[in-house]
Amino acid sequence: MLKRYCIRIMMTCLLAIALCVTWNAFTGVSLLEIVKKYEGTSAKEVHAAEVKRNVAPSKEVINALEQANDWSKYRSIEMTATGYTSGIESTGKRPGHPEYGITYSGVKAKRDLYSTIAADLRVFPIGTILFVPGYGYGVVADKGGAIKGNRLDLYYDTVKDVYSQWGKKKVNVYVVKVGNGKFSEEELTMLNQDETMQVFRGQYLKQR
Repeated sequence: MLKRYCIRIMMTCLLAIALCVTWNAFTGVSLLEIVKKYEGTSAKEVHAAEVKRNVAPSKEVINALEQANDWSKYRSIEMTATGYTSGIESTGKRPGHPEYGITYSGVKAKRDLYSTIAADLRVFPIGTILFVPGYGYGVVADKGGAIKGNRLDLYYDTVKDVYSQWGKKKVNVYVVKVGNGKFSEEELTMLNQDETMQVFRGQYLKQR
Protein backbone atom coordinates (compact mmCIF):
# COMPACT_ATOMS: atom_id res chain seq x y z
CA MET A 1 0.00 0.00 0.00
CA LEU A 2 2.86 2.38 0.86
CA LYS A 3 4.46 1.53 -2.48
CA ARG A 4 1.21 2.47 -4.23
CA TYR A 5 1.14 5.89 -2.49
CA CYS A 6 4.78 6.54 -3.42
CA ILE A 7 4.01 5.73 -7.06
CA ARG A 8 1.01 8.13 -7.00
CA ILE A 9 3.10 10.93 -5.51
CA MET A 10 5.84 10.34 -8.09
CA MET A 11 3.31 10.38 -10.94
CA THR A 12 1.77 13.62 -9.60
CA CYS A 13 5.22 15.28 -9.47
CA LEU A 14 6.02 14.12 -13.01
CA LEU A 15 2.67 15.45 -14.23
CA ALA A 16 3.32 18.83 -12.57
CA ILE A 17 6.77 19.04 -14.17
CA ALA A 18 5.30 18.13 -17.55
CA LEU A 19 2.65 20.86 -17.22
CA CYS A 20 5.32 23.45 -16.30
CA VAL A 21 7.46 22.47 -19.30
CA THR A 22 4.43 22.58 -21.62
CA TRP A 23 3.37 26.00 -20.25
CA ASN A 24 6.87 27.39 -20.75
CA ALA A 25 7.07 25.96 -24.29
CA PHE A 26 3.76 27.49 -25.40
CA THR A 27 3.95 30.88 -23.61
CA GLY A 28 7.67 31.50 -23.21
CA VAL A 29 6.95 32.58 -19.63
CA SER A 30 8.08 30.52 -16.66
CA LEU A 31 5.92 30.05 -13.58
CA LEU A 32 8.77 31.55 -11.51
CA GLU A 33 8.46 34.79 -13.49
CA ILE A 34 4.72 34.86 -12.81
CA VAL A 35 5.29 34.37 -9.08
CA LYS A 36 7.90 37.16 -9.02
CA LYS A 37 5.55 39.48 -10.91
CA TYR A 38 2.73 38.69 -8.45
CA GLU A 39 5.00 39.34 -5.46
CA GLY A 40 6.09 42.68 -6.92
CA THR A 41 2.48 43.70 -7.56
CA SER A 42 1.48 42.66 -4.04
CA ALA A 43 4.31 44.74 -2.55
CA LYS A 44 3.18 47.79 -4.55
CA GLU A 45 -0.42 47.29 -3.39
CA VAL A 46 0.69 47.04 0.24
CA HIS A 47 2.77 50.22 -0.10
CA ALA A 48 -0.17 52.03 -1.72
CA ALA A 49 -2.43 50.97 1.17
CA GLU A 50 0.10 52.21 3.72
CA VAL A 51 0.37 55.57 1.94
CA LYS A 52 -3.43 55.88 1.94
CA ARG A 53 -3.61 55.24 5.70
CA ASN A 54 -0.95 57.83 6.56
CA VAL A 55 -2.12 61.27 7.64
CA ALA A 56 -0.44 63.90 5.45
CA PRO A 57 -1.03 67.20 7.27
CA SER A 58 -2.66 69.93 5.18
CA LYS A 59 -1.37 73.52 5.10
CA GLU A 60 -4.16 74.52 7.48
CA VAL A 61 -3.15 71.85 10.02
CA ILE A 62 0.55 72.77 9.72
CA ASN A 63 -0.33 76.44 10.28
CA ALA A 64 -2.41 75.48 13.33
CA LEU A 65 0.53 73.49 14.73
CA GLU A 66 2.80 76.48 14.13
CA GLN A 67 0.48 78.85 15.96
CA ALA A 68 -0.08 76.49 18.90
CA ASN A 69 3.39 77.06 20.39
CA ASP A 70 5.66 79.94 21.32
CA TRP A 71 8.61 78.84 19.21
CA SER A 72 10.84 81.61 20.58
CA LYS A 73 11.38 79.34 23.61
CA TYR A 74 13.21 76.82 21.45
CA ARG A 75 16.67 76.93 19.93
CA SER A 76 16.48 77.58 16.20
CA ILE A 77 18.97 76.82 13.45
CA GLU A 78 18.90 77.66 9.75
CA MET A 79 18.82 74.56 7.56
CA THR A 80 18.58 73.82 3.87
CA ALA A 81 15.73 71.34 3.54
CA THR A 82 14.84 69.13 0.59
CA GLY A 83 12.25 66.36 0.22
CA TYR A 84 12.62 62.64 -0.40
CA THR A 85 10.52 59.49 -0.78
CA SER A 86 11.02 55.77 -0.20
CA GLY A 87 11.23 55.23 -3.97
CA ILE A 88 14.10 54.42 -6.29
CA GLU A 89 14.60 58.11 -7.15
CA SER A 90 15.63 58.80 -3.53
CA THR A 91 16.82 55.52 -2.05
CA GLY A 92 17.60 53.29 -5.03
CA LYS A 93 15.10 50.73 -3.72
CA ARG A 94 11.84 49.49 -5.24
CA PRO A 95 8.72 48.01 -3.58
CA GLY A 96 9.49 44.42 -2.72
CA HIS A 97 13.04 45.16 -1.56
CA PRO A 98 13.42 43.99 2.08
CA GLU A 99 14.62 47.46 3.15
CA TYR A 100 12.11 49.46 1.09
CA GLY A 101 10.56 52.22 3.21
CA ILE A 102 12.74 51.41 6.23
CA THR A 103 14.83 54.21 7.74
CA TYR A 104 18.32 53.96 9.22
CA SER A 105 16.76 53.78 12.70
CA GLY A 106 14.67 50.76 11.68
CA VAL A 107 11.27 52.49 11.74
CA LYS A 108 9.11 52.79 8.63
CA ALA A 109 9.30 56.10 6.79
CA LYS A 110 6.09 58.00 7.47
CA ARG A 111 4.35 61.30 6.73
CA ASP A 112 2.08 62.12 9.65
CA LEU A 113 1.65 64.75 12.34
CA TYR A 114 5.10 63.57 13.41
CA SER A 115 6.98 62.53 10.27
CA THR A 116 10.31 60.78 9.78
CA ILE A 117 13.12 62.95 8.40
CA ALA A 118 16.81 62.52 7.55
CA ALA A 119 19.67 64.59 8.96
CA ASP A 120 23.42 64.59 9.51
CA LEU A 121 23.61 62.51 12.69
CA ARG A 122 26.59 64.55 13.88
CA VAL A 123 24.28 67.57 13.97
CA PHE A 124 21.03 65.92 15.08
CA PRO A 125 21.19 62.41 16.61
CA ILE A 126 18.54 59.79 15.85
CA GLY A 127 15.38 60.57 17.82
CA THR A 128 15.79 64.36 17.70
CA ILE A 129 12.43 66.12 17.31
CA LEU A 130 12.37 69.26 15.16
CA PHE A 131 9.59 71.59 14.15
CA VAL A 132 9.95 72.65 10.54
CA PRO A 133 7.74 75.62 9.58
CA GLY A 134 5.69 74.72 6.52
CA TYR A 135 6.20 70.99 7.12
CA GLY A 136 5.36 70.25 10.76
CA TYR A 137 7.05 68.01 13.31
CA GLY A 138 9.88 65.82 12.09
CA VAL A 139 11.72 63.11 13.98
CA VAL A 140 15.26 62.33 12.85
CA ALA A 141 15.08 58.64 11.94
CA ASP A 142 17.23 58.51 8.82
CA LYS A 143 20.46 59.70 7.24
CA GLY A 144 21.63 60.21 3.67
CA GLY A 145 24.89 60.32 1.76
CA ALA A 146 24.21 63.88 0.57
CA ILE A 147 22.78 65.07 3.89
CA LYS A 148 25.77 66.75 5.51
CA GLY A 149 25.98 69.66 7.94
CA ASN A 150 23.00 71.99 8.04
CA ARG A 151 20.87 69.96 5.66
CA LEU A 152 17.63 68.05 6.15
CA ASP A 153 15.66 65.65 3.98
CA LEU A 154 11.92 65.72 4.70
CA TYR A 155 9.89 62.59 3.99
CA TYR A 156 6.93 62.68 1.59
CA ASP A 157 4.81 59.81 0.29
CA THR A 158 5.25 60.66 -3.40
CA VAL A 159 7.58 62.55 -5.75
CA LYS A 160 4.60 64.72 -6.72
CA ASP A 161 4.21 65.78 -3.07
CA VAL A 162 7.92 66.62 -2.85
CA TYR A 163 7.74 69.04 -5.77
CA SER A 164 4.27 70.48 -5.14
CA GLN A 165 4.55 70.88 -1.36
CA TRP A 166 8.23 71.57 -0.71
CA GLY A 167 11.02 71.45 -3.29
CA LYS A 168 14.12 73.00 -1.70
CA LYS A 169 14.02 75.72 0.95
CA LYS A 170 16.14 77.45 3.56
CA VAL A 171 14.21 77.46 6.80
CA ASN A 172 14.77 78.12 10.50
CA VAL A 173 13.89 74.89 12.31
CA TYR A 174 13.21 74.60 16.03
CA VAL A 175 14.84 71.95 18.21
CA VAL A 176 12.06 70.52 20.38
CA LYS A 177 14.06 67.62 21.83
CA VAL A 178 17.56 66.27 21.23
CA GLY A 179 17.60 62.52 20.59
CA ASN A 180 19.71 59.88 22.29
CA GLY A 181 20.63 57.98 19.13
CA LYS A 182 17.73 55.53 19.27
CA PHE A 183 14.14 55.62 18.00
CA SER A 184 11.47 52.93 17.70
CA GLU A 185 8.18 52.34 15.89
CA GLU A 186 6.42 52.39 19.26
CA GLU A 187 7.78 55.86 20.05
CA LEU A 188 6.63 57.22 16.68
CA THR A 189 3.16 55.77 17.23
CA MET A 190 2.97 57.28 20.73
CA LEU A 191 3.91 60.73 19.40
CA ASN A 192 1.22 60.60 16.72
CA GLN A 193 -1.41 59.25 19.11
CA ASP A 194 -0.68 61.74 21.89
CA GLU A 195 -3.94 63.29 23.15
CA THR A 196 -2.71 66.84 22.57
CA MET A 197 -2.24 66.03 18.86
CA GLN A 198 -5.69 64.58 18.22
CA VAL A 199 -7.36 67.98 17.80
CA PHE A 200 -5.03 68.59 14.84
CA ARG A 201 -5.73 65.11 13.47
CA GLY A 202 -9.45 65.88 13.76
CA GLN A 203 -8.98 69.12 11.81
CA TYR A 204 -7.18 67.23 9.08
CA LEU A 205 -9.82 64.50 8.81
CA LYS A 206 -12.60 67.10 8.51
CA GLN A 207 -10.79 68.66 5.55
CA ARG A 208 -10.52 65.40 3.61
